[in-house]
Amino acid sequence: MELKEITTPKKIEILKTMGIESVEDILTHYPFRYEEHERKPISEWKINEKIFTSGVICSSARVIRLGGKKSMTRFSMMIDDEEFFCSIFNRPWTNIFPVGKTLTISGIYQGGNKITLTNVNSMPIESQLGLQSVYSTTQALSQKDWIKLVDKALEVCSDKIEERIPEEYRLKYKLLPRREALYFIHKPKTRHALVQALRTLKYEEFLIFQCCMQISRSENMKIQGVGKEFSNDEVYELARNLSFELTGDQKSCIDEILHDLHASTCMMRLLQGDVGCGKTLVAAFAAYACVCAHKQVAFMAPTEILAKQHLATLSKVYEGFGVRLRLYCSSLKKSEKEEILEKLTKGQLDILVGTHALFQDDVHYADLGLVITDEQHRFGVEQRRKLLNKGKKVDMLLMSATPIPRTLASSIYGDLDVSTIREYPKGRNVTQTYYIASKSMKPILKDVLMKIDAGEQCYVVCPSIEENEDYKMSSVISIYEGMCKILKGYRIGLLHGQMKSEEKDAVMNRFLAHELDILVATSVIEVGVDVKDANIMVIYDAHRFGLSQIHQLRGRVGRGERQGICYLLSDTKDEESIARLKKLEECHDGFELSFYDLKMRGPGDILGKRQSGLPSFILGDLVQDSNILNSAREDAVEIVKHIEDYPGLKKICEKYTLENKYLD
Repeated sequence: MELKEITTPKKIEILKTMGIESVEDILTHYPFRYEEHERKPISEWKINEKIFTSGVICSSARVIRLGGKKSMTRFSMMIDDEEFFCSIFNRPWTNIFPVGKTLTISGIYQGGNKITLTNVNSMPIESQLGLQSVYSTTQALSQKDWIKLVDKALEVCSDKIEERIPEEYRLKYKLLPRREALYFIHKPKTRHALVQALRTLKYEEFLIFQCCMQISRSENMKIQGVGKEFSNDEVYELARNLSFELTGDQKSCIDEILHDLHASTCMMRLLQGDVGCGKTLVAAFAAYACVCAHKQVAFMAPTEILAKQHLATLSKVYEGFGVRLRLYCSSLKKSEKEEILEKLTKGQLDILVGTHALFQDDVHYADLGLVITDEQHRFGVEQRRKLLNKGKKVDMLLMSATPIPRTLASSIYGDLDVSTIREYPKGRNVTQTYYIASKSMKPILKDVLMKIDAGEQCYVVCPSIEENEDYKMSSVISIYEGMCKILKGYRIGLLHGQMKSEEKDAVMNRFLAHELDILVATSVIEVGVDVKDANIMVIYDAHRFGLSQIHQLRGRVGRGERQGICYLLSDTKDEESIARLKKLEECHDGFELSFYDLKMRGPGDILGKRQSGLPSFILGDLVQDSNILNSAREDAVEIVKHIEDYPGLKKICEKYTLENKYLD
């Protein structure tokens, strides 16, 4: 239903700036909190306590100017036959406070019959008692405006709200009809009604998500072909090129992948694991299996410099095995690109490593069999589909260094099979981490410079690019400029997300070649190359980062022979933030940290697409509501088998899939 049916053109424009395009969008713009209004008798009022009551204005309002645009309006009210002196700030309109007018007020009781008002309205107090919804809105739309919009939306939609949860599941879990759930989340008469509405809408949200995942999975399963023919023993011959043994987890993941490659259905598998756990090596075995089956492999990385690192790693693993591999990216000369594309089309290349250039229209594979994408969340669904469409029965392996517990991963990545590496290779050092209660490097500068003088390199990470008046954070530019002034004898580089790709690669290459001692950067280095001499990391305003993000950042140091050290600088006084940073001193398990971060901060804070690729839900909480999420996953598996029997649910899933609401 269109917005013009319930409001004015002017308000429609305001609503559109908030992403609200329809009446349905208003109903799913849920309250972000609730206030409970209770009218206590005056005898129970306490000084400095919030009160909610009503009364009649009994003296003329007087405006007192406080300087600038600030003002205070004073008048007295009769409340239960007792006079109170009321003050309200920045409402300099005496005409809205006429003598004899009845007002409902909320404010702070100051004692001595004085009240500082925070809100006033002329609606009857009886209609405002109990739980009241509070909405996230703009200055152009008041809470009162929102309540009117919601009331109108509920009125015009009451007989048009379609059920999304199949009846048998609604009855199974004792959930409300959707119409009632939407009414009670906006107009809860009791706490019990609100809880029931939340249960219903959380389950609905998770069920739609899980059905989208399962529909995607069933579509993938329909893509049939001929299983790849190779010998597992032949693939494991690669191990003789290694100077170490594969871990148990690596072997298990390789076996799962090889099983999928042999199958006639398309593999859609996520390989997740901590920074430095050896995911690339597992991917190398998967790619070699395809080469043994005379198929081609596309190995896609988010940046050119990371693609070059993968090429170097693979070249070393495949040494002596006759694997033909090349790098393909936008910076290559035209003649070199043409040569690579010709060989690729003729089947004279086995593995092509590169960036998003791998799925451009002019790239044609002779017989593409496997697509591997590193940091899978950096590539959208459409990009991945383009690659899959470049061959027949193309298997896909997605890698992510943002690990989450397996049960949660299975629910979140419902369209994928999940392989997990938890073990570290033997001899891998964990980065020693220290929380420093300081805003500057002063307490650690001497130690850092001593290590640099001994031939080591240092990352300095800042949370923002430029200074921001609203958020007092250390900016990468100000820290870089300050270090250049103070540390005259040291070679310092700057790296941040607003630089062009060529500039970023040039700086990173200089750091890699040890032409820089210190690299001052934003979190763009989170996904980065191995710099063997970079063993020190300093993170400014560490409380501004998620634990999982810091864990990934510190994984960039200590990649060589020497011990990695990470200093977390923060002058925060918030005890919860300090506890989180101290957790990093003692814990080096990415899975544990990820789950701890989820519990402490909530998914809305840490599950943004850029950081981890996990979906964020409006109402559902991935940790607190994991039981609802898992039930919804089990139900979705059954429902999708007979999705034609649920036209309402099928329709909304198709809509969300088209919008890439969950899949991108």
